[in-house]
Amino acid sequence: MRLAASSGLARRLTAALAVLLLVFGLFVALLVRQLGLQQEQQSVQRLSYHLARHIVGHWPAMSSAADADRAAREELLRMLMTVNPAVQVYRLDAEGVVEHYIGEPGMVRAPRVDLAPVRAFLVGAPLPLRGSDPMGGPPRVFSAAMFPPQPGQARPPGYLYIVLESAAQAAVSRQLDSRAWWMGVTGALLAAGLVTWILGSMIMRRMTLPLHRLSLRLQAFQLGASPPQAARAQAPAGDEVAAIAASFDELGARIEAQLHEREAQAAAHREVIANVAHDLRTPLTALHGHLEALRTPDVAGDAAQRRLMVDAALSQSDKVRRLSRQLFELATLQSTDDLPHRERFRLDELVADTVQKFHPGVPRPAVALAAAPPGPIVLEGDLHLIERALSNLIDNAVRHATTDEPVCVSISCDDHKVQVRVQDRGPGLPAELARRLGIGVPVREPPLRRADGGLGGLGLAIAQRIAVLHGGGLQLLHSGGPGTLLALVLPLPGATPEAS
Repeated sequence: MRLAASSGLARRLTAALAVLLLVFGLFVALLVRQLGLQQEQQSVQRLSYHLARHIVGHWPAMSSAADADRAAREELLRMLMTVNPAVQVYRLDAEGVVEHYIGEPGMVRAPRVDLAPVRAFLVGAPLPLRGSDPMGGPPRVFSAAMFPPQPGQARPPGYLYIVLESAAQAAVSRQLDSRAWWMGVTGALLAAGLVTWILGSMIMRRMTLPLHRLSLRLQAFQLGASPPQAARAQAPAGDEVAAIAASFDELGARIEAQLHEREAQAAAHREVIANVAHDLRTPLTALHGHLEALRTPDVAGDAAQRRLMVDAALSQSDKVRRLSRQLFELATLQSTDDLPHRERFRLDELVADTVQKFHPGVPRPAVALAAAPPGPIVLEGDLHLIERALSNLIDNAVRHATTDEPVCVSISCDDHKVQVRVQDRGPGLPAELARRLGIGVPVREPPLRRADGGLGGLGLAIAQRIAVLHGGGLQLLHSGGPGTLLALVLPLPGATPEAS
């Protein structure tokens, strides 16, 4: 059925081509016939061009209007029409009125002949020239000559006007020629149509075969199925059908990529929800347990134990608050590509103020500037977001520190960018997180998987996103020893932003 449907297109194209060729052939045949008739009339008129002049020059009786020469004129006209029955000979006066002719009374239906073609004939105008037929009908080719003026003649001379083809003979000849011509044309057109149909069917079938194959591929298309290599190899370069097939393959690949991306996003979303639930379940369970313990008589009557329970509940509540805040901040930052607020500020002062917020305490290590800033550093951007990014980096370093060595913060800059470095002596970053920072991809796409479940890298993801919004990035540098060295890279005003 599919093959029949495909061949139907070839048949329709072949039939359309055959009809067009037949119409074109008929038009050409009619044009050739018309041109042939015109050429034939031109040849007849050219061969008989001097006939009327010859008669006027050799038979003076035709020029005389006297009644004494009437018998001689009639005899001459009768002889001419006997020798060539196709001609009609008329004697015209100076106004083109028929004075004499040979034939039955009443045959002349148009007693006046238009002299404009006659005068054009006499001055040598291009042939063929068609003049009036006194017997009626369409204009016909003719031969004409002016009679020589006679001595003492007051009126201008008349004309000898010879119609080279009579109306009756022209009708019979046209009918015979038309019948034979139409029979020949009909046979030729039928033969041409048959040959065109056979050749056209073969050619159109071969031309529509790639379309048939493409239609089968479209009907059998399934996601995940690679396109056949053989079909693409058979298509010649520059073929429109091959271009359509290639476009279809690209479309299918894009659809599959989009479906895979949506599936990956859905899986990541499910994983995020599961991780959020995991991270929230632990502190919420602990918080609920501490609150229930506060209701017991033993704890309610012991002020010291009650204080410990309240501190533990507050600690778990702080974890929930911090996690929810980080999730909200990251979602807000990822939903826009523009900074909500821009201003000029001193980065060196902002770094110093941020470091002072982290006071040393057990078990937290100290946070200190490794060296004095290189001088005033003016930056343009959102001051609060930059402070948030620095706080996240320092807080991560403090929380994951395993020694009492201080977390070192330093600033370096060149003509184009400034780096705020945060270094700790902790266990280092997870391998996957380090890999993503090393190649400059977002650390949260897809979400990190921790060994104990839950979310990971939210603080770094927020800092990285803030740096990207400012035209910079978050880089992992070689620390030269144990621990982690992260650099918040920000472009200076007027510098070209760098890719993260």
